[in-house]
Amino acid sequence: MNVVQKWLKASLPCVLAFGIPLTSAADTLSNIKASQTITIAYRESSVPFSYLVDGKPVGYSMDICLKFVDAIKKELKLPQLKVAYVSVTPTTRVAAIADGKADIECGSTTNNAERRKQVGFTIPHFFASTRMLVRSDSGIKNWPDLKDKKVVTTKGTTTVKLLNDRDKVRGLNLRLLEGADHKESFEMVDKFQADAFTMDDVLLYGLRANSKTPQKFEIIGDALSTEPYSIMLRKDDPAFKDFLDREMARMMNDGEVTKLYEKWFKKSIPPNNINLNMPMGFLLRDNIRFPSDKVAD
Repeated sequence: MNVVQKWLKASLPCVLAFGIPLTSAADTLSNIKASQTITIAYRESSVPFSYLVDGKPVGYSMDICLKFVDAIKKELKLPQLKVAYVSVTPTTRVAAIADGKADIECGSTTNNAERRKQVGFTIPHFFASTRMLVRSDSGIKNWPDLKDKKVVTTKGTTTVKLLNDRDKVRGLNLRLLEGADHKESFEMVDKFQADAFTMDDVLLYGLRANSKTPQKFEIIGDALSTEPYSIMLRKDDPAFKDFLDREMARMMNDGEVTKLYEKWFKKSIPPNNINLNMPMGFLLRDNIRFPSDKVAD
């Protein structure tokens, strides 16, 4: 028995040990079967995880969620299962899941203890580090250089607390600003309304790559924290979580997640065909080898 099989046996005793159908206890799966529709919450500018190209949501997280959809079609024997989409922002995404407006959220959402009070999360499919984007001619190289500077982050994200904590410890006297979404935060740096945009590094790479003038910006600074990204789902549906975790573990074990990573982080991506050229971090490599939903808060 390999590592994934052992994990599955430990995590899904009702399914693997006793053979009870997942649909018997999964409210979400039952609702999907009844409506013959699954609703996916997506982000409009979280490159390369979930963003719009020609009006259609695409990205690394979206591809993973569409594989979930394929597994649900097979489980429920609904080959014509419809997929509905709902756009969410950092401030609306948790409520969209908690209130039942969407079945899964496929974006760039950090799995942390505070959010787990309201929603559930699958096995993480990415680990990001919090850094900052600045203009290449700014002279800013690390966090001490931000003293008395204007720093923006996106409203509703975990980075707000990190910035406040860093400001208190270092006495930087930061002027903290908040953008409505990642696109607005990026534009504030571009328009000289802020000196730096602090966020998960991969999102910064994506925003820079898809800008009209990528060479004007650079991603710098020591990592403030490591953020595990996971697909979000309802908190009160453990059977649905088990189903998604089992499928995520299978995708990791079969090399599908690695192939999707290479597609979105190591090759040219739409709409501007720019390559992020971002190597896979060691935390994700380890999680692919030994799939687990356990994260450090």
